[in-house]
Amino acid sequence: MTLPAGGLSEARDEAERASLIEAGRLLFARRCDFFTAAQGLDHLPPPEGIEVALAGRSNVGKSSLMNALTGQNSLARVSVTPGRTKQLNFFRVEESPLTLVDMPGYGYAKASKAVKEDWQGLMFDFLRGRPNLRRVLLLMDARVETKASDTAVMDLLDRAAVAFQLVITKADGVKPGALARRQAEVEALARKHPAGHPLVVTTSSETGAGIEELRAELAALVA
Repeated sequence: MTLPAGGLSEARDEAERASLIEAGRLLFARRCDFFTAAQGLDHLPPPEGIEVALAGRSNVGKSSLMNALTGQNSLARVSVTPGRTKQLNFFRVEESPLTLVDMPGYGYAKASKAVKEDWQGLMFDFLRGRPNLRRVLLLMDARVETKASDTAVMDLLDRAAVAFQLVITKADGVKPGALARRQAEVEALARKHPAGHPLVVTTSSETGAGIEELRAELAALVA
């Protein structure tokens, strides 16, 4: 069966959905390994294969989501210090064209102004100029309201014509009613942006909720 290029949002029936879920499982049954880091544009690896970047405010749960996505608990370090990650970290999925890129967090308040400008500059330049970057997963904390820095990044991605998909993290941290309201808010945000993917994926790295759906979305890109 040919997988829908648009992922789960284009699945016509349960059979196509099940095929996407299975393709995602098989993709991430392979080992994923860190292979390089870049502290500037001149340190980037050659643009080969398909890259998917994870972006979001500091402490939004990028490292935890990476670990849950790949099923490797120590793949990406988890830090409770906002702004700890200050480089682009590249992780390659074995025997596939897929590379995951863990990006520096933005909007952290405790870092110096100079560091914030340095790393946000690197992040934005990477997003605008990377030819094999197929999608950005833009993470939004279920427990925290949308910030001005989040909408600024979405506007930048629109201007750069870089496709992004909103992913809600830490869904286990809020009650069902609050989660439903947050989901509706984030879905409305996605509809406002030309570069936004129509499907918002709600996840929890603690419970595993939404992880198979997110794997399916990435499998569709690879296919």
